[in-house]
Amino acid sequence: MRVSFTLRAALALIGFTAILAQVVLMRELMVVFYGNEISLGIVLANWLLWTAFGSGVLGRLAGRTQNPRALLAGLQAFVAVAFPSTLLAVRASKNAFHVTAGEILGPGPMFLISLVVLSVFCSVSGMLFAAGSAAFARDRNASTGEASSSVYLLEAAGSGVGGLLASLVFIRYLTAFEIASIVSLLNFVAATVLVWQPSRLRRAVIGFLFAAFALLVFPFVNDQLERASLAWLWRDFQIVKTRNSVYGNLAVVRTEGAHSLFQNGLVMFTVPDPAAAEEAVHFALLQHPAPKDLLLIGGGLNGSLRQALQHPTLKRADYVELDPAIFELARAYFPSQWAPVRSDPRVHAHATDGRLFLKTTPQTFDVIILNLPDPETAQLNRFYTLEFFREAAARLRPDGVFSLQVRASENYISPELAEFLRCVRKTLADVFPAVTFMPGETFHLFAAKHDGILATGPQELLERLQSRHLQTSYVREYYIPFRMLPDRMRDTDAQTRWRADTPVNRDFTPVAYYFGVALWSGRFHRDFRRAFHSLAGIRFDWIVGSVGLVLLGLVGMLGGLAGRERRHRLSAGICVAATGFTLMGLEVLILLGFQALFGYVYYQLAILIAAFMVGMAAGSRWALRAHHRTAHLATRRGDSIALAWLQAIIAISPLLLYALLVWFTKVRSTVGLFAVSQLLFPLLALLSGLLGGYEFPVASRVFFSDAGKATHRAGTLYALDLLGACLGAVVLSVYLVPVFGFFKTALLIAVVNAAPVGLAFLSSFRQRPRPA
Repeated sequence: MRVSFTLRAALALIGFTAILAQVVLMRELMVVFYGNEISLGIVLANWLLWTAFGSGVLGRLAGRTQNPRALLAGLQAFVAVAFPSTLLAVRASKNAFHVTAGEILGPGPMFLISLVVLSVFCSVSGMLFAAGSAAFARDRNASTGEASSSVYLLEAAGSGVGGLLASLVFIRYLTAFEIASIVSLLNFVAATVLVWQPSRLRRAVIGFLFAAFALLVFPFVNDQLERASLAWLWRDFQIVKTRNSVYGNLAVVRTEGAHSLFQNGLVMFTVPDPAAAEEAVHFALLQHPAPKDLLLIGGGLNGSLRQALQHPTLKRADYVELDPAIFELARAYFPSQWAPVRSDPRVHAHATDGRLFLKTTPQTFDVIILNLPDPETAQLNRFYTLEFFREAAARLRPDGVFSLQVRASENYISPELAEFLRCVRKTLADVFPAVTFMPGETFHLFAAKHDGILATGPQELLERLQSRHLQTSYVREYYIPFRMLPDRMRDTDAQTRWRADTPVNRDFTPVAYYFGVALWSGRFHRDFRRAFHSLAGIRFDWIVGSVGLVLLGLVGMLGGLAGRERRHRLSAGICVAATGFTLMGLEVLILLGFQALFGYVYYQLAILIAAFMVGMAAGSRWALRAHHRTAHLATRRGDSIALAWLQAIIAISPLLLYALLVWFTKVRSTVGLFAVSQLLFPLLALLSGLLGGYEFPVASRVFFSDAGKATHRAGTLYALDLLGACLGAVVLSVYLVPVFGFFKTALLIAVVNAAPVGLAFLSSFRQRPRPA
C-alpha cells in the first residue's frame, strides 16, 4: 500500500520547517547573545534537547492516538503559530534580564533564555516526528521500524532543501518575519489538506486563497511585527537600518550624536571615534620609513582608512572586508567616512575573506595591518595562527611590516590575559625574526622579516610623525613617548614574553581561541573561569582513559543482560546516540576545516549542509531499498552484525577525516585547490551524512524488532540520536576543539564509538536467529 503524496509532502515539510526555523532563530539569538562558538553551542544544545524531549517523551502520546493523520495536521498548524511567536519571544528576551544592546551575556543567562524561548516550538517539532511515523505506519500498514526510517528519510530530504533555500535565497532577500510567514503558510496548507482531502479543483482553490492571504495580509502584518520587535530588541537606541546577510545580522543605530554598526548584536565600530581610528593604522605605518602599498584587513570604515591616506608616500591602499553588505551600509549611512576614501583613486576595496585575498593576490605590500577583533571565535582565530602569519609574510616585501592589535590592559595584566598575549606573540615570532610591541589598553604587535627594519624607539616614530605632517588628535608627540616609557616596556615585555611551555596557535590546534574563550568566561563570574580552567587543565590521556573505562563498564553491564528482550534495543539505542555525537563532530570538523583552509565557509555553508542532509536522505533510502530486496533473508542477528560493522566504520571516520584535512593543506595548485574546495569538501559532507542515514534504518529494525506496529515508541530512537548530537554540540564547541584541537577531538570521538561497536557485536553473537 503506497503512502499518499500529501502525507509524504507533509513529512518532508517537518524537516523543511525545522531547518529554516533553526537558521532564523539561531541568527536572532546570536544578536541577543554574542556570536561565538560557546553561545552557538548552548543554543544548539537546547534546541536538540527540547526536540529530543518532544520526540521521545511527548512522542509516546502521539504514537497512541487513534487518528495520527489528524494529530499530525494539528501539530503542523500549531507549529505555524509557534514559529513567529518564538521569534517575537527571542527579540523580547533581553528585557527579562535588562540587557543593553551590545552588552555581552554570560553563559548562565544564555542558557536560561534559549532554554525558555525554544521550549514550545522545539518540543512540538520533535513530537511531529513521532506523529508522522504513526501516520506513515497507519497509511502503509508498516512496522514501527520501517515507518520511523521512512520519516527520517523524508525529514532529511526536506532539511536539505530548506537549508539550501535558507542560505541562497531567504536570508539574502527576506526579513525574519517574512521567512516565518512563508513557513507558517506552508504548514497551514499542509494541515488543511491532511485533514480534508478535496478534489484537485478544491485543492487549487485552497492554494489560491492562501496565496491571496499571503499577498494581501501578511506584508502588512510582517511589517508591523518587524518594527515592534526590533524596537524591543534595540530599545536603548534609535534604529536607522537593519539588514540580514549570509554572514549575520547587521544593524545601524543612532545614539548621542554617533552612529554605530552592530554585527550579530556586537558593535563593530562607532563614528565618530577618532582615537580608535588613528591608533589602528598610524602606529603600524610609522614603523615603516616610507610605506607605499598598504593592505588593511577589516575595520576601515570607522575612519581608519581615511587616516591612513594622510601618509604622503602611500600610493595604494587595499581594503578587505568580508561582508559586501557592510560596504552598502557604509555608502548609505556613513557617507562622511566612506565617500572620501571611495573617491580616492588609491583605494581598492575588496569584499572577500582577508586570508583568501592573501592567498590569491599577486601583489606585495609594504605594510599589512590586521584590524579584526580578538580570536574569541574559531572564525576569527584563523587570522592569528602560524599558517596565516606565514601567508602574510609571503606577501610582504623584504622591508615590509606586519601589524596586529589585541585587547589588553592599561595597567594590570591578569594571568589569563598574559597567557593569551604570550601565545600570540610566540606564534608571531615563529614566523617573523623581528617582533616588537606597544603596550596599553590595546596591545599592538609589529613584525618584520629582518632585524633593523622596525623603529628602535619612540624618538624615531616621532621624527616620522613630524616629517609626514599628519593631522591627528591622539597619535601625537606627547602620547607616543607615554605609551613607550622604558619601565612600562620592560614590565610588559616580562609579562608577555613566551615561555618554554607556551603553545603555538595553529589552524588545527587553535589554542589562542581557547585563551580567548578563557578571557571571555572570566568577564562574568569567577566560577565560570575556574570551571573552564579546571577542565582545560585535565590531561588528554586521563580523559581518554576515563572515557574508555566508563564505556568498558557499560559494555560489561549490558553484556550481562544476555537473554533479555531489551538488550538488543539498548545496543541499537546506544549506537544511534554515539552516531549522533559523531555526526555532529564530523560536521563541525568539516566546517572548521574548510574555514581554516579557504576562509569563505559562509559562501560554501549552504552547499556543505545541503550535501550533508542529502547524504542522510540517500543513506536512508539506500538502506531501506536494500532491506526490501532481501527482506525474506533478514534476521535480527544479521541486522545486529550489520549495525556493528557500520558503527566500526563510523568510529574510524573522524580519524580518516583528519588525515584528509592534513593532506588538503599540502595542495598548492589552483586546479587542486578548486577541486578540494568545490568537490572534495562537499563529497566529505555527503559521505558523513550517508553513514548516519544508512545506519538509522538498520538500527530501527533492531530497536523496533519486537514492537510490531505499536507506534508509541516511534520517536524514541530519533530522540536518542538528537541527545547524542546535543552532547556533541556542547562538548565540541565549548571544550574539545578549543582545548585539544582537531586531532585529539577526532581521536576522542573514535574512542567514544568503541563501546557501541563492542555492544553491537556482543548483541549479534549472543542472539539466536529469528526471522524478521
